[in-house]
Amino acid sequence: MSIPQSGGGPIEDRAQLAQYLADGCKPRADWRIGTEHEKFGYCKDTHEPLPYEGERSIRAMLEGLRDGHGWAPVEEGGKLIGLEKDGANISLEPGGQLELSGAPVENIHETCDEVNAHLREVKDVADRIGAGFIGLGAAPVWTHEQMDLMPKGRYKLMNDYMTKVGTMGRVMMRRTCTVQVNLDFESEADMVKKLRVALALQPVATALFANSPFFEGKPNGHKSWRSRVWRDLDPARTGMLPWVFEEGMGFERWVEYALDVPMYFVYRDGEYIDALGQSFRDFLKGELPALPGEIPTLSDWADHLTTAFPEARVKKFIEMRGADGGPWRRLCALPAFWVGLMYDQTALDGAWDLVKGWDAETREGLRVAASVDGLQAEAGGVRMHDIAREALALSEAGLKARARPGAGGLIPDETHFLNALKESVETGKVPADHLLEDYHGKWDGDLSRIYADYSY
Repeated sequence: MSIPQSGGGPIEDRAQLAQYLADGCKPRADWRIGTEHEKFGYCKDTHEPLPYEGERSIRAMLEGLRDGHGWAPVEEGGKLIGLEKDGANISLEPGGQLELSGAPVENIHETCDEVNAHLREVKDVADRIGAGFIGLGAAPVWTHEQMDLMPKGRYKLMNDYMTKVGTMGRVMMRRTCTVQVNLDFESEADMVKKLRVALALQPVATALFANSPFFEGKPNGHKSWRSRVWRDLDPARTGMLPWVFEEGMGFERWVEYALDVPMYFVYRDGEYIDALGQSFRDFLKGELPALPGEIPTLSDWADHLTTAFPEARVKKFIEMRGADGGPWRRLCALPAFWVGLMYDQTALDGAWDLVKGWDAETREGLRVAASVDGLQAEAGGVRMHDIAREALALSEAGLKARARPGAGGLIPDETHFLNALKESVETGKVPADHLLEDYHGKWDGDLSRIYADYSY
C-alpha cells in the first residue's frame, strides 16, 4: 500500500484537485513503467508466516537488506517499516507482505532486471535467517490470527474500520498479494481511453494471473480468491466504476468520485490522525471533525487518492490492479501485457474496439467469472479465453511496434516477456490450474508442499 505523500501547500481553489491529476500528463518520450509486486514471507522449518519482530522476522529482513544491500531505512514511530534506494522503495503490506515498488523505468528489460535483482537480494537475506518467500495471490494456509499487523498507523486505522464496511477487508489486508503496473498518460483524453480499456480488460488480467485457489488449507472454489476478496471489501471505494464509460469522463469526474470516497486519515508530523468515514468535502470547507478549522494540503489530497481501490486507479498515472501475485515470470509479464496495450496507439485503439460494445453488466460479469473460472470464464456472451487471446495478440503487436531492444541489442523487443501468458492462452491453463493439479496429484492433498515447489 502507499506511503505518505509529500509536497504541496494548502488547497485554496477546488480547481487544484483536478489540476493535481492533470499535472501527471507527460509527452510520450517521458512515459515510464513502474512495477509493484508483493510476496509472502515464511519460516522455512514451520511454514508459519514471518512475524514483525524476532530473529526470523520482517524486521530482520528489512535490516538485512539495509545493512547488506545498501537500502536506506524508512521509519515510523521508531519502527523500521520500509526501505528506499535509487527511486525504488520496499514497503510492508498490513500482514507483513514484502512489496517492491520499482523505480520508473523505460522498458520491460529494465523492469525484469530490477525484479531479478530484488529477488536475489531478498533470497540472500532470507536464506541467512531461515526464511523463504512465495508469490501467490492469497495465503494458502494461514489464518488471520497467525499474521501480525505491521506497526503502521495507517493499517491500525484501516484494520478497525474494515469490519464496518464489508466482510473481507481484513482478509485483503493480511492475506492477499498482487502485482501491478503504473503507466503514464499524455492528455486527459488519453487518460480516459486508457482507463476505460484498463477497467474493461482488468478481468482478463485477473484470469491470466489467477494464482490463489487455496485458502485456510484447502481449495476455495475460485482460481483467484484474491479477486473474490476484493468484491466484499468496501463498495464505496472498490469495483469496476461504470460511470467511467459515460459521457463527461475526465479529471474533474475522477475528483467527484474521490471526494465521495470516505476518508481514512490525515497524516500530520509522522502521525496518522483518525478521520475514518469523514468527508474530504468537509475538509475543503475547514469543517473536518478530525481537524476542525484546518484546510487540506495537496499532500492530503494525494494521500486521500491512495485510499480508493477500484480495479484501475488514477493518480498522476494509472494503476492496473487486477492481478494476483505470482512466480517471477509473471512479475515481468504483467507490465509487458499492459505496456503493449497502452503505450502503442494502434494497440490501444484495437483494445478499445475490443471492449467498447460491452455494457456494465458484461464487464462486472467478467470480473466475477474470472475470479471463479479463470480462462474458462464467460459473461454476457463473451468468452474469456477468446478475449484473452485477442488482447494478448494486441499487446504483442504493441510491444513489437515499440521495438525496445534488450541485452545490448541482442533481443529486438519486449515480446518474449509475454511467453508465460501465451502458454496460458495456448493451453487454457493459468497458474491456479497448475496448483490444483499438483494438489490433487503429486501432493496428494498435502498443501505444505507448495512452499518447496513454488517459492522464489
